Amino acid sequence: MAKRSKKYQDAAKLVDKSKTYSADEAIPLVKQTSFAKFDETVEVSYNLAVDPKKADQQIRGAVVLPNGTGKKVTVIVFAQGDQAKQAQEAGADEVGAEDLVQKIQDGWLDFDVAVATPQMMAQVGRLGRVLGPKGLMPNPKTGTVTMDVAKAVHDVKSGQVAYRVDKAGIVHAPIGKVSFDNEKLEQNFKTFNDTILKARPASAKGNYIKNLSISSTFGPGIKVDPLSF
Repeated sequence: MAKRSKKYQDAAKLVDKSKTYSADEAIPLVKQTSFAKFDETVEVSYNLAVDPKKADQQIRGAVVLPNGTGKKVTVIVFAQGDQAKQAQEAGADEVGAEDLVQKIQDGWLDFDVAVATPQMMAQVGRLGRVLGPKGLMPNPKTGTVTMDVAKAVHDVKSGQVAYRVDKAGIVHAPIGKVSFDNEKLEQNFKTFNDTILKARPASAKGNYIKNLSISSTFGPGIKVDPLSF
């Protein structure tokens, strides 16, 4: 195991590893244990009692956080006609059809989220091998395959967070920046926690949230009681 830096070790000493903190205790502690010179992202991690191999337990979706994520997001839209015009008016950074597909096939990937109309998916599907592994493929479950491209662009720009359970049953998500005030971070955290609770599959048994932690980008993990909101 790689040796942790002195700054990390000093930050970790502030966290009681034997304790499960309430959300309102954990958020100030996240700020206290942040030591990078930049505005670190505050991230949450859920270990869920689900089996992602089962179709009905593949938890995936998107939620708009009330206070955004603090990150400037670059959004592209695959659309034509009226939908292309609506996407441009909504503030999309790049809008196109076959030309945009070709641009990405040529190696351009300077964006964070891709949105597409259903009609464009036949062409966008050709980018599956490029966009899929990077988590950039438009998907109806995250609201990025839609006729209402203006709303999709607005939601993403306003702080929409896409989430997906991995093979180990873990969900990671950003909920803001260390520079956010405590109340805004707690509101975002509660909104995301409520979303995860509502996503519980009917077939999931026992304790659904096995473990929940919060941390800054480089800071130590802090255990949180999911029922403390």
